Amino acid sequence: MRKVIGLAVLIIAGLAIAFFIYLKSPATAFSEKKQYFTLSEDSLSASLITQALLKQHIIKRGWPFQFVLKELNIAKHVKPGKYEVNKNASALSIVRMLKNNQQAAVNLVINKLRLKEDLAKLIAKNFAIDSSQVMNFMNSNDSLLPYKVDTSTVFTIIIPDTYTFYWNTSLRKIFNRLSVADSIFWSKNDRLEKAKALGLSPKQVYILASIVEEESNIDEERGKIASVYINRLNQNMALQACPTIKYAMKDFALTRIYEKYLFTPSPYNTYRNKGLPPGPICTPSAKCIDIVLNAPKTNYLYFVAKSDFSGYSHFSSNFAEHSFYAKQYQQALDAEMAKKQKQK
Repeated sequence: MRKVIGLAVLIIAGLAIAFFIYLKSPATAFSEKKQYFTLSEDSLSASLITQALLKQHIIKRGWPFQFVLKELNIAKHVKPGKYEVNKNASALSIVRMLKNNQQAAVNLVINKLRLKEDLAKLIAKNFAIDSSQVMNFMNSNDSLLPYKVDTSTVFTIIIPDTYTFYWNTSLRKIFNRLSVADSIFWSKNDRLEKAKALGLSPKQVYILASIVEEESNIDEERGKIASVYINRLNQNMALQACPTIKYAMKDFALTRIYEKYLFTPSPYNTYRNKGLPPGPICTPSAKCIDIVLNAPKTNYLYFVAKSDFSGYSHFSSNFAEHSFYAKQYQQALDAEMAKKQKQK
């Protein structure tokens, strides 16, 4: 009997030692420096948490990890979210992280976006939110009412930047954060006063900046381009901005705007419609918005790309001069296209 008891004690002691060793030993299944995994609302039991970590290649073995979760009663403390695990992390460290809800931060990096679909995909990629949910939100004036924007101007509250959230942040909280950042942006550097001096609202400045953003990548050109459009607005002239044609056609790969494209029926077509389009055609950088707000005073009403394809433009105050440079550019384009045709 004593032998049986002694053997049982040894077995229990051995299991306890093995259990302790397992808790302290590397439990990860990946070779990278770190990996991320997500847990959804419907996967918070010990077995489902374990399955999720196995499926996402975080842990090597399932049953001992599940045993730890059950024995330490961890599952009830676990929250849905995104978690970061370092290479060779122990089971104990992973369990503690889950128990303490130490979620990984999610950086939402917003650069230039053109379409609502672009933002919907970006949010869906980074959060526990479906892209269709984002689209429905942005296409609902009721949803957008708190931000004083509508379905056309929703992008005007988005200042491209890096925003930090958690994976399970709600869509409403994401937009709340974007809206607050937008308000802070406009409250600085006399931006509201500068917009007023131009005779424009912040939304209108944003829309104009979106056109300037698409016109050129050269900052020193952007100021003069902005001045052209401001002058045309003040003289009630159609903006005739080529990027709005691309947006109207939803073809951003166009390298040449033919005359037939100018008849595209769309409120965004600034050849057919005077004034600014109903909403921005992209999310302009903060820098570009400031360039518009600080645009130089000029008498320019026209501009066209230089025929050397340098990215710079000729600026003119009269149509005759503009026509001369425009003809040069069109001839250069024709020659370039002919050259490419010969090379095929």
